[in-house]
Amino acid sequence: MRSKTVPMTRAELLALPVSVDLVTAARAFGFGRTKGHELARAGEFPVPVMRLGATYRVTRADLLRALGEADARGAA
Repeated sequence: MRSKTVPMTRAELLALPVSVDLVTAARAFGFGRTKGHELARAGEFPVPVMRLGATYRVTRADLLRALGEADARGAA
């Protein structure tokens, strides 16, 4: 049985560092690891994805904008 991926709370989103790995970004949208990587490889992830070597990174500001959250720290 698959476990359901639960999207992050507002508090969790605002506590994120400046950039996060793809798995964390996928969780913010309620996606699992596999779906997040599929979307990134296809160029269809909901926010811009930076490829750094073999890893993917996403900025907190892009996540917050896409999810309609204001960043209390001024990054969005």
